[in-house]
Amino acid sequence: MTAIHNPRNLIALAAVCLSSMMFGLEISSVPASLPAVERVLHGDFQDLQWVMNAYTIAVTSVLMAAGTLADRFGRKRLFVISLALFGITSLLCGLATNMPAMIAGRFLQGAAGGVMLICQVAVLSSQFSDPAERVRAFAAWGVIFGIGLGFGPIIGSAIVALASWQWVFLMHGPIALLTMALALYGAVESRDPDAERLDLGGMLTLSLAVLGLVFYITQGAGMGFASPAALVILLASIASLAAFVLIERRVAHPMFDFSVLRIRAFSGAMFGSAGMNVSFWPLMIYLPVYYHGVLGYDDVTAGWSLLAYTLPTLVVPPIAERLAHRFQPGWVIPGGMFVIGVGFFLMLWGSAVEHASWLTLLPGCVLAGVGLGMTNTTVTNTSTAAVPAARAGMASGIDMSARMISLAINIAVMGLILLWGVAAGLHGVDGSEQLQVAARIAAGQLGHADPATARAALVQGFGWVLGYGGISAWLFAAGSFAAFGARRAARPTLEVARP
Repeated sequence: MTAIHNPRNLIALAAVCLSSMMFGLEISSVPASLPAVERVLHGDFQDLQWVMNAYTIAVTSVLMAAGTLADRFGRKRLFVISLALFGITSLLCGLATNMPAMIAGRFLQGAAGGVMLICQVAVLSSQFSDPAERVRAFAAWGVIFGIGLGFGPIIGSAIVALASWQWVFLMHGPIALLTMALALYGAVESRDPDAERLDLGGMLTLSLAVLGLVFYITQGAGMGFASPAALVILLASIASLAAFVLIERRVAHPMFDFSVLRIRAFSGAMFGSAGMNVSFWPLMIYLPVYYHGVLGYDDVTAGWSLLAYTLPTLVVPPIAERLAHRFQPGWVIPGGMFVIGVGFFLMLWGSAVEHASWLTLLPGCVLAGVGLGMTNTTVTNTSTAAVPAARAGMASGIDMSARMISLAINIAVMGLILLWGVAAGLHGVDGSEQLQVAARIAAGQLGHADPATARAALVQGFGWVLGYGGISAWLFAAGSFAAFGARRAARPTLEVARP
């Protein structure tokens, strides 16, 4: 009997896949619920950004530590603990009665989710010792993760329409309980007797650097970007980043080994890893703003419209893997980023036409999803294959951290650009009030200005966001192309296709 057909292995695989579905849903279903959250909890535009950013910053904070803790104290044990915490913190989010409680709950949920994500990889790696069976297990995991990401918008929208926004979070409680039961029975315990020490200094300084920069971007407009308080926050963030680099260069077992950046294939893949989250994923937060505020769609219609953006990411990865084998990742990753940029500019055109609808955005949405599908799995495969097998875990951690850090920063940056674009379109509004009115319009409160003016301003702001995303995708494509080098880097051995 092969390993993957062993009943306990199948049960462990089911547990890992269910947890990956929860993690994927929590990324893509929550944006569809944000308008309802904002209405019920009386949040503002910055609050909505923090609902997403608290999660991504927390994931980033624990990613590197989770692997070390799992190796030292037991991968199954930490996986089960993370499932319990994810279920509990999801309940905290669903029961929140105000925005501060929601944001705090999201941070705790993100910390549990980051540990859960790393433990998924660790459990599968130890559960399936045969390389062929491990590839199949990781393929199943990747498919379920992709389904959670791809169908998250319509699932979130349907839950809001049929029940309430609270169930977007509360549904994870019973799923986590089921997953815990499966993991307790099916997963085998494993440890690394030579586990490295926890890099607390690197963890703390990196988290403070990201948190400070995101806070500066999101709150700077209200505080004044050049105000003493804002500049202190910015300088503290820069100092934390410098301390992180210094610590990682001096500790015996750094969580971020900068020497791997000298490997061309790894650096080229990291440009793609960050580029996807400078463009494609943060737009997930702001597409519902356009569908609701400009097109007037309800939650379910907006959710269905978002499927055009996410579903291609499920279909394209197998094709991308074949392209990477034939033409090498040094062409596929920059090419995918270039296609994302083209998709953004097509969406820019489709959003500004006179009778805009989901159909006018459809070609750009599909093309951006195709570009993401070309890039996503290829990046992970390339980054892990570019380093020695003993360092694959560290490479995977850097890849995921690059994604989460880029996502957190660019949710904030896109929000700021949206505010500036809307404010610039509010002709006739007093200059001192433009940003405040723009923030209300961006949060869906169009009644604070003439409806036609507010709609036109929102279209302009959304166009600025799309232009930023398209240009950024092309810049990262150019950086990736240059990093891979003229030979396009050696073709890696694609062992595992991870999301």
